[in-house]
Amino acid sequence: MQLHKISISLPPEMLTFIEHYRETTGCQSRSQVIYEALSLLHSRELGQAYREASLEVDEAWEVTLGDGLSDETW
Repeated sequence: MQLHKISISLPPEMLTFIEHYRETTGCQSRSQVIYEALSLLHSRELGQAYREASLEVDEAWEVTLGDGLSDETW
């Protein structure tokens, strides 16, 4: 995996939280803590996208349900 170095600015309480999390969880670096946090945000966004997609109605499927085929056919 290719890594890119960036710079971020955080309030002191967030930096304190990151450092405390790193020390108590065994993370190797602040970068690893930030990576884990961003991975959680990514998963949450992906989950929301799946939930929204599952709410979409496929009109072609609705027509198939009305043509006499039962679930057992599939």
